[in-house]
Amino acid sequence: MSTPDPDHHDAGPIWRILNGIPDPEIPVVSVVEMGMIADIRVDDDGVRIAMTPTFAACPAIDHMRKHMLNAVSNAGYRNVRVDIVFDPPWNTDRITPEGLEKLRQFGLAIPQRMDGRSVEPRDLHGVRCPYCDATDTTLESPFGPTLCRSIHYCNACLQSFEHFKPLSC
Repeated sequence: MSTPDPDHHDAGPIWRILNGIPDPEIPVVSVVEMGMIADIRVDDDGVRIAMTPTFAACPAIDHMRKHMLNAVSNAGYRNVRVDIVFDPPWNTDRITPEGLEKLRQFGLAIPQRMDGRSVEPRDLHGVRCPYCDATDTTLESPFGPTLCRSIHYCNACLQSFEHFKPLSC
């Protein structure tokens, strides 16, 4: 990549760079596709990236911050800063359509859109199977390998699968 024009304040190239950084937990999706990039500002003072992690106590925050700083700096940008922000909080509606499809192809049942409504226990029942698309599924455990996933069983194709839990703010 060529060195950016220091007077060029277009954030588009930064978005493309960050779209190449994988989510550390689910590497088939990028931090952009997961909706973790809240804002990018490019001005005479440098580049400011606002990142909203999917989980406030995420152990990979420093890893992601470092990866973003290195990627953007290596592309020729100076004075790069990654700020962690929690307002507005991350929610599953921020995952891009491309990210949702990649999650499904990875074998995770994708979260339904919440559109600001509260998550109810019923949102963990009748989840669409990522393997056969059936909704004749049962919740085996609301707790999966991470806080954001639950374990389900498909009565149609007889597969267990993980569901990326919906989260609303």
